[in-house]
Amino acid sequence: MILKGTVHKIGDDVNTDDIISAKYLVSTDAKELGSHCFESIRPDFAGSVKPGDIIVAGKNFGCGSSREHAPLAIKGCGVSAVVAKSFAAIFFRNAINIGLPFLECEDIDKISDDDVLEIDLNKGMIINYTKNETYNTQPFPVFLQEIVKAGGLMNYVKQHRAEGKKK
Repeated sequence: MILKGTVHKIGDDVNTDDIISAKYLVSTDAKELGSHCFESIRPDFAGSVKPGDIIVAGKNFGCGSSREHAPLAIKGCGVSAVVAKSFAAIFFRNAINIGLPFLECEDIDKISDDDVLEIDLNKGMIINYTKNETYNTQPFPVFLQEIVKAGGLMNYVKQHRAEGKKK
């Protein structure tokens, strides 16, 4: 699975309230949530994202309260993946549930806003076309890629149930 997009660089300790403010939690519509993504820390964020763009963040991305709305807002505004130095544990689970790929990478300090990246989830390789550099990370597990391709955990389960009934 290959992803390619422009970087939107975010700092350290970005919490779920920074990603999507609590006042928007009345909705579960990804597009609606996406239109308010990072509104409190980067008001222009949602309007600047193009489909496939990539968030690159520092350490402890997605910390704070356990809300699936946070990765849903990220996915809803068109972001294809999040690369960070580290993630809060609960963000991992919620990102998988909604089908948002994420990778930990120590080299994020070398990546700048507006760089163009290509991520090979199978190989765990990130190519920075802007700087002509390659960064290595852990491959994104194949079974998690299948969940992403299905559009999230619930869709994955529904597809596999349907396939099981056909056999």
